[in-house]
Amino acid sequence: MAPFLEIDRSGAIVFVTMNRPETRNALSDQEQFDEFVDLAATLNADPSIAVAVLTGAGSAFCAGGNIKQMRDRRGIAEGPAPAIRDRYRAGIQTIPKTLYDCEVPLIAAVNGPAIGAGCDLACLCDIRIAGASARFAESFTALGIIPGDGGAWLLQRAVGYARAAEMTFTAEAVDAQTALAVGLVTRVVPDEELAAAARDLAQRIARQPPRALRMAKRLLRQGQTGRLDEVLELSAAYQGMLHETADHAEAVAAFLEKRPGVYRGT
Repeated sequence: MAPFLEIDRSGAIVFVTMNRPETRNALSDQEQFDEFVDLAATLNADPSIAVAVLTGAGSAFCAGGNIKQMRDRRGIAEGPAPAIRDRYRAGIQTIPKTLYDCEVPLIAAVNGPAIGAGCDLACLCDIRIAGASARFAESFTALGIIPGDGGAWLLQRAVGYARAAEMTFTAEAVDAQTALAVGLVTRVVPDEELAAAARDLAQRIARQPPRALRMAKRLLRQGQTGRLDEVLELSAAYQGMLHETADHAEAVAAFLEKRPGVYRGT
């Protein structure tokens, strides 16, 4: 079977497509989880990559978990409670553990429903833009379960506690315009313009030096949980390192010469 993640690179931008349209890109197999782990490692290892875009093939971004497997007590739902716990930890929870620590800025181009784990996957990205047909649902309680993939931590950081609680407790979907109003996405575009809008945003980000982007992302992550003095100390350390890079020298020269910079992540 072809890989779940279809990866295409254009210069400093990596485009990643979840490619199981027949299952609405549901997340159900260890092989899929492992591909996300490998993706994060690949992005982190190549300093010339500036940004990555994640989207889904077909009519859905990601339909979440496999409900038929839950019904049949197969896959992640197989066996007694301790076995299920271990399977979550070694399986789908490897996605938030690795993607949250991905150094490269991530854009979610949400092309349709993002349900359950699919909603949480979008929340793992730094920026989310949506096609008009996108819907978001933290739908776990409707199945008698809870967000097992970190959604209780991720969603409230995107929309605030009260809205996350409403989405979690009701399990109801919100449409793209509601997602925009509550800050879950930063932009809504017609479905047919989503790919171009994601590419344009990625290109605007990729104009910046890749190493500076990675360090800026780390500071933003630290700023979510750390104290101001901690962020200031880390900022000073990063600034010292960046002043020594070839890309910084190129950025200053490009600014003074009024031309685009040419960056190599060095």
